[in-house]
Amino acid sequence: MFVPLVSFGQTKEDFFNNGKSKDSLKDYYGAIADYTKAIEINPDFGTAYNNRGISKRKLNDYYGSIADFTKAIEINPDFAIAYSDRGFSKYSLKDYYGAIADYTKFTELDPDNPVAFFLRGDAKDKIDDFKGAIADYTKVIELDPDYADAYDNRGYSKSRLKDYYGAIADYTKFIEINPDFDTAYSKRGISKMILGDLNGACNDWRKAASLGDEEAAQWVRDECN
Repeated sequence: MFVPLVSFGQTKEDFFNNGKSKDSLKDYYGAIADYTKAIEINPDFGTAYNNRGISKRKLNDYYGSIADFTKAIEINPDFAIAYSDRGFSKYSLKDYYGAIADYTKFTELDPDNPVAFFLRGDAKDKIDDFKGAIADYTKVIELDPDYADAYDNRGYSKSRLKDYYGAIADYTKFIEINPDFDTAYSKRGISKMILGDLNGACNDWRKAASLGDEEAAQWVRDECN
Protein backbone atom coordinates (compact mmCIF):
# COMPACT_ATOMS: atom_id res chain seq x y z
CA MET A 1 0.00 0.00 0.00
CA PHE A 2 1.29 3.49 -0.92
CA VAL A 3 2.16 5.63 2.10
CA PRO A 4 2.53 9.38 1.41
CA LEU A 5 5.96 10.74 2.24
CA VAL A 6 4.85 13.58 4.50
CA SER A 7 5.89 14.89 7.86
CA PHE A 8 4.04 13.49 10.85
CA GLY A 9 1.06 15.54 11.97
CA GLN A 10 0.90 17.91 9.03
CA THR A 11 -2.29 18.02 6.97
CA LYS A 12 -2.79 18.78 3.31
CA GLU A 13 -4.04 22.21 4.35
CA ASP A 14 -0.81 22.81 6.27
CA PHE A 15 1.31 22.02 3.22
CA PHE A 16 -1.02 23.99 0.95
CA ASN A 17 -0.83 27.08 3.14
CA ASN A 18 2.94 26.70 3.46
CA GLY A 19 3.10 26.54 -0.33
CA LYS A 20 1.14 29.76 -0.66
CA SER A 21 3.40 31.50 1.85
CA LYS A 22 6.54 30.35 0.04
CA ASP A 23 5.14 31.41 -3.31
CA SER A 24 4.41 34.88 -1.94
CA LEU A 25 8.06 35.03 -0.82
CA LYS A 26 9.17 33.97 -4.34
CA ASP A 27 10.45 30.64 -3.04
CA TYR A 28 8.85 28.84 -5.94
CA TYR A 29 10.80 25.61 -5.58
CA GLY A 30 9.78 25.43 -1.93
CA ALA A 31 6.19 26.16 -2.84
CA ILE A 32 6.19 23.39 -5.43
CA ALA A 33 7.56 20.95 -2.87
CA ASP A 34 4.80 21.82 -0.40
CA TYR A 35 2.02 21.64 -2.98
CA THR A 36 3.39 18.25 -4.03
CA LYS A 37 3.15 17.02 -0.44
CA ALA A 38 -0.43 18.26 -0.21
CA ILE A 39 -1.22 16.35 -3.40
CA GLU A 40 0.43 13.20 -2.02
CA ILE A 41 -1.99 13.35 0.89
CA ASN A 42 -4.98 14.10 -1.34
CA PRO A 43 -4.48 13.29 -5.05
CA ASP A 44 -7.78 15.03 -5.83
CA PHE A 45 -6.69 18.38 -4.40
CA GLY A 46 -7.40 20.41 -7.53
CA THR A 47 -6.46 23.79 -6.08
CA ALA A 48 -3.06 22.42 -5.05
CA TYR A 49 -2.42 21.31 -8.64
CA ASN A 50 -3.47 24.73 -9.88
CA ASN A 51 -1.27 26.58 -7.41
CA ARG A 52 1.66 24.30 -8.17
CA GLY A 53 1.12 25.10 -11.82
CA ILE A 54 1.32 28.81 -11.06
CA SER A 55 4.59 28.35 -9.17
CA LYS A 56 6.01 26.30 -12.05
CA ARG A 57 4.99 28.99 -14.50
CA LYS A 58 6.84 31.58 -12.46
CA LEU A 59 9.93 29.44 -13.03
CA ASN A 60 9.15 29.43 -16.78
CA ASP A 61 8.24 25.75 -16.65
CA TYR A 62 5.27 26.25 -18.94
CA TYR A 63 4.86 22.62 -19.94
CA GLY A 64 4.93 21.52 -16.32
CA SER A 65 2.41 24.19 -15.41
CA ILE A 66 0.08 23.12 -18.23
CA ALA A 67 0.18 19.54 -16.94
CA ASP A 68 -0.85 20.75 -13.47
CA PHE A 69 -3.61 23.02 -14.76
CA THR A 70 -4.91 20.17 -16.90
CA LYS A 71 -5.03 17.89 -13.86
CA ALA A 72 -6.90 20.56 -11.90
CA ILE A 73 -9.44 20.75 -14.74
CA GLU A 74 -9.78 16.96 -14.86
CA ILE A 75 -10.66 17.01 -11.16
CA ASN A 76 -13.04 19.96 -11.56
CA PRO A 77 -14.15 20.70 -15.14
CA ASP A 78 -15.79 23.94 -13.95
CA PHE A 79 -12.58 25.35 -12.40
CA ALA A 80 -12.70 28.66 -14.28
CA ILE A 81 -9.38 30.10 -13.15
CA ALA A 82 -7.55 26.91 -14.14
CA TYR A 83 -8.59 27.50 -17.76
CA SER A 84 -7.33 31.07 -17.50
CA ASP A 85 -4.04 29.94 -16.00
CA ARG A 86 -3.56 27.21 -18.59
CA GLY A 87 -4.39 29.69 -21.33
CA PHE A 88 -1.71 32.04 -20.04
CA SER A 89 0.90 29.28 -20.13
CA LYS A 90 -0.12 28.33 -23.66
CA TYR A 91 0.07 31.99 -24.65
CA SER A 92 3.59 32.14 -23.20
CA LEU A 93 4.50 29.20 -25.47
CA LYS A 94 2.95 31.07 -28.43
CA ASP A 95 0.17 28.49 -28.67
CA TYR A 96 -2.34 31.24 -29.30
CA TYR A 97 -5.09 29.00 -30.63
CA GLY A 98 -4.80 26.81 -27.55
CA ALA A 99 -4.88 29.90 -25.36
CA ILE A 100 -8.00 31.18 -27.11
CA ALA A 101 -9.73 27.84 -26.53
CA ASP A 102 -8.97 28.01 -22.81
CA TYR A 103 -9.92 31.67 -22.52
CA THR A 104 -13.18 30.91 -24.30
CA LYS A 105 -14.00 28.31 -21.65
CA PHE A 106 -13.04 30.89 -19.04
CA THR A 107 -15.54 33.38 -20.51
CA GLU A 108 -18.25 30.70 -20.50
CA LEU A 109 -17.68 29.88 -16.84
CA ASP A 110 -17.18 33.48 -15.69
CA PRO A 111 -19.04 35.65 -18.23
CA ASP A 112 -19.01 38.78 -16.06
CA ASN A 113 -15.24 38.82 -15.64
CA PRO A 114 -13.67 41.43 -17.95
CA VAL A 115 -10.23 39.85 -17.60
CA ALA A 116 -11.46 36.73 -19.40
CA PHE A 117 -12.40 38.70 -22.49
CA PHE A 118 -9.30 40.89 -22.32
CA LEU A 119 -7.00 37.86 -22.32
CA ARG A 120 -8.83 36.29 -25.23
CA GLY A 121 -8.70 39.56 -27.16
CA ASP A 122 -4.96 39.77 -26.61
CA ALA A 123 -4.50 36.24 -27.95
CA LYS A 124 -6.67 37.03 -30.97
CA ASP A 125 -4.43 40.02 -31.70
CA LYS A 126 -1.51 37.61 -31.91
CA ILE A 127 -3.15 35.63 -34.73
CA ASP A 128 -4.21 38.84 -36.54
CA ASP A 129 -7.89 38.31 -35.75
CA PHE A 130 -8.34 42.01 -35.16
CA LYS A 131 -12.11 42.03 -35.58
CA GLY A 132 -12.42 39.28 -33.00
CA ALA A 133 -10.04 41.13 -30.70
CA ILE A 134 -12.08 44.33 -31.03
CA ALA A 135 -15.24 42.43 -30.11
CA ASP A 136 -13.57 41.09 -26.98
CA TYR A 137 -12.14 44.44 -25.93
CA THR A 138 -15.54 46.02 -26.49
CA LYS A 139 -17.05 43.41 -24.16
CA VAL A 140 -14.38 44.26 -21.57
CA ILE A 141 -15.37 47.92 -21.76
CA GLU A 142 -19.05 47.06 -21.43
CA LEU A 143 -18.25 45.17 -18.23
CA ASP A 144 -15.76 47.74 -16.92
CA PRO A 145 -15.76 51.18 -18.62
CA ASP A 146 -12.58 52.17 -16.76
CA TYR A 147 -10.51 49.21 -17.98
CA ALA A 148 -7.80 51.37 -19.53
CA ASP A 149 -5.78 48.66 -21.28
CA ALA A 150 -8.85 47.54 -23.21
CA TYR A 151 -9.02 50.96 -24.89
CA ASP A 152 -5.29 50.87 -25.65
CA ASN A 153 -5.45 47.37 -27.15
CA ARG A 154 -8.66 48.09 -29.04
CA GLY A 155 -7.01 51.19 -30.50
CA TYR A 156 -4.14 49.06 -31.72
CA SER A 157 -6.50 46.54 -33.32
CA LYS A 158 -8.45 49.32 -35.01
CA SER A 159 -5.25 50.83 -36.37
CA ARG A 160 -4.30 47.46 -37.85
CA LEU A 161 -7.65 47.53 -39.67
CA LYS A 162 -6.87 51.09 -40.80
CA ASP A 163 -9.66 52.55 -38.68
CA TYR A 164 -7.45 55.41 -37.56
CA TYR A 165 -10.26 57.63 -36.35
CA GLY A 166 -11.49 54.80 -34.15
CA ALA A 167 -7.95 54.17 -32.94
CA ILE A 168 -7.51 57.84 -32.02
CA ALA A 169 -10.77 57.78 -30.05
CA ASP A 170 -9.63 54.74 -28.09
CA TYR A 171 -6.15 56.09 -27.40
CA THR A 172 -7.75 59.34 -26.26
CA LYS A 173 -9.95 57.45 -23.80
CA PHE A 174 -6.96 55.51 -22.54
CA ILE A 175 -5.08 58.77 -21.99
CA GLU A 176 -8.01 60.22 -20.05
CA ILE A 177 -7.77 57.28 -17.65
CA ASN A 178 -3.97 57.01 -17.65
CA PRO A 179 -2.51 60.38 -18.70
CA ASP A 180 1.15 59.60 -17.95
CA PHE A 181 1.65 56.62 -20.27
CA ASP A 182 4.00 57.74 -23.04
CA THR A 183 3.28 55.00 -25.58
CA ALA A 184 -0.39 55.94 -25.93
CA TYR A 185 0.58 59.43 -27.09
CA SER A 186 3.08 57.94 -29.53
CA LYS A 187 0.52 55.59 -31.06
CA ARG A 188 -2.14 58.27 -31.24
CA GLY A 189 0.38 60.50 -32.96
CA ILE A 190 1.08 57.84 -35.58
CA SER A 191 -2.64 57.54 -36.38
CA LYS A 192 -2.90 61.32 -36.66
CA MET A 193 0.09 61.45 -38.99
CA ILE A 194 -1.42 58.78 -41.25
CA LEU A 195 -4.59 60.89 -41.44
CA GLY A 196 -2.53 63.94 -42.45
CA ASP A 197 -2.68 65.75 -39.11
CA LEU A 198 1.05 66.30 -38.67
CA ASN A 199 0.55 69.14 -36.19
CA GLY A 200 -1.57 66.92 -33.96
CA ALA A 201 0.94 64.09 -34.34
CA CYS A 202 3.81 66.34 -33.33
CA ASN A 203 1.94 67.53 -30.26
CA ASP A 204 1.41 63.93 -29.20
CA TRP A 205 5.01 62.97 -29.87
CA ARG A 206 6.26 65.96 -27.88
CA LYS A 207 4.12 64.83 -24.96
CA ALA A 208 5.39 61.27 -25.31
CA ALA A 209 8.96 62.55 -25.43
CA SER A 210 8.42 64.59 -22.28
CA LEU A 211 7.33 61.35 -20.58
CA GLY A 212 10.51 59.58 -21.62
CA ASP A 213 9.75 58.04 -25.02
CA GLU A 214 13.06 58.35 -26.88
CA GLU A 215 11.62 57.12 -30.18
CA ALA A 216 8.96 59.83 -30.06
CA ALA A 217 11.69 62.37 -29.35
CA GLN A 218 13.44 61.25 -32.53
CA TRP A 219 10.21 61.63 -34.52
CA VAL A 220 9.91 65.20 -33.21
CA ARG A 221 13.43 65.94 -34.42
CA ASP A 222 12.82 64.30 -37.82
CA GLU A 223 9.27 65.38 -38.59
CA CYS A 224 8.34 68.39 -36.50
CA ASN A 225 9.80 71.82 -37.27
